Amino acid sequence: MAVSRLEKRAAFSGKIGFVMACIGSAVGMGNIWRFPIMVAVFGGMNFILPYLICVYIVAVSGVTGEFALGRAAQAGTIKAFIYCCTANNNARDGKRKDAIIKRIAVIAGALPVLGSLALAVGYTVVMSWICRYTYLALSGQLLQIKATITATTALFQETAANNTIWIVAAIALSLLISALGVGKGIERANRIMMPVLFFLFLLLAVCVACLPAARSGYAYIFNLQADKMTDPVLWLFAFGQAFFSLSVAGNGSVIYGSYLPKNEDLPQAALHVALFDTLAALLAALVIIPAMAAGGAPLNQGGPGLLFVWLVQVLQGLPYAYFLQTVFFGGILLAGLSSLINLYESPVAVLQEEWKWRRIPATCAVLLCGGLAAQLINPITARWMDIVSIYICPLGAFLAAYMFFWRGGMNLVLSEVNQGSKRPLGKCFFYFGKYIYCFLCLLALTAGAYFGGIG
Repeated sequence: MAVSRLEKRAAFSGKIGFVMACIGSAVGMGNIWRFPIMVAVFGGMNFILPYLICVYIVAVSGVTGEFALGRAAQAGTIKAFIYCCTANNNARDGKRKDAIIKRIAVIAGALPVLGSLALAVGYTVVMSWICRYTYLALSGQLLQIKATITATTALFQETAANNTIWIVAAIALSLLISALGVGKGIERANRIMMPVLFFLFLLLAVCVACLPAARSGYAYIFNLQADKMTDPVLWLFAFGQAFFSLSVAGNGSVIYGSYLPKNEDLPQAALHVALFDTLAALLAALVIIPAMAAGGAPLNQGGPGLLFVWLVQVLQGLPYAYFLQTVFFGGILLAGLSSLINLYESPVAVLQEEWKWRRIPATCAVLLCGGLAAQLINPITARWMDIVSIYICPLGAFLAAYMFFWRGGMNLVLSEVNQGSKRPLGKCFFYFGKYIYCFLCLLALTAGAYFGGIG
């Protein structure tokens, strides 16, 4: 059953633009502060090797599946779910049953979209902090802060308490790009931001490598204790990190897939996204952990305190502090902005598809609501992000996987995944996605609740 489409549906110009946009959506705070701390807590290569395996599993099954789901329906999450639920319906089912199925699909599809918006609201608050620190670094004011935990903690607390103007700045930057559309806005921005981001972090990695005291950080990263890799908790956290780092949540990847031409190789694109997302995470670890070691800071610091308290203190005491601070926070700004644009895209697409809004009014409405909500949740940002990442995102990923693999069926899955693919996937892919990947999504949801967050 065909799904109604926009009269002129937006599209990426090709594989490079699409992959850059998807890399931008995946590379974010999870790579820059979450991955390094996981590497530090679990002991270098003890975490990295399981993580690489988990990234491959999630990319091949989850990312490919969500891309294919969006492209098959040529729509966002809600209409994609309706498409899967009605694709195999028999005429004998009757109009009433068809209406009930559609209603269920709409409710199920709304959850990932609301999850994307909720995560975007929390991300907007974090972006407001990043905007201010980038400004302070560029203006040289950050360099004047005393290199003590007391001083850097006070600066962060003041930033978090008085960030209205910086929330406006974060929304304005996102609006400037999103309102231009998929091709002229999102794709073009990521074509510029992602290469610049990787260049900046490569530059930082080289600078940090020149510090003699950084050697202990590298020794820690490349340390391997094979006996610790049998710990099931480590594998659980590695899968959780891969799950959230690749932005598999039933929203962003689905809508980006819907903008993709039919002749693009989806499995290959998913692997490219996973490759560059992993490189970004590794680069962040190669910058942050040796820098922390060079500054004599504890390696097991995570969350906002890692970036805005400990690292600020560490960078203050290093040679070329102004340069390092400016490049570091400039890189984080690019990473956060690319992810924020992706998170807001799903609700924007809903207004366009369901209510036939034009691009600019839809973008303005969603981002205005996001900015207002960000101001309201500002005092509870950490708890807000925990709830969204622990419950809503894994649930969205499971719903997308269930709709595609279970409701869509083997014929739909294989025909869409293999369209444009140079190496067609067989039944093993379908059964792996239907049983193993769906189980892993449920595992991420239940384990995340049990451990208090694994993303």
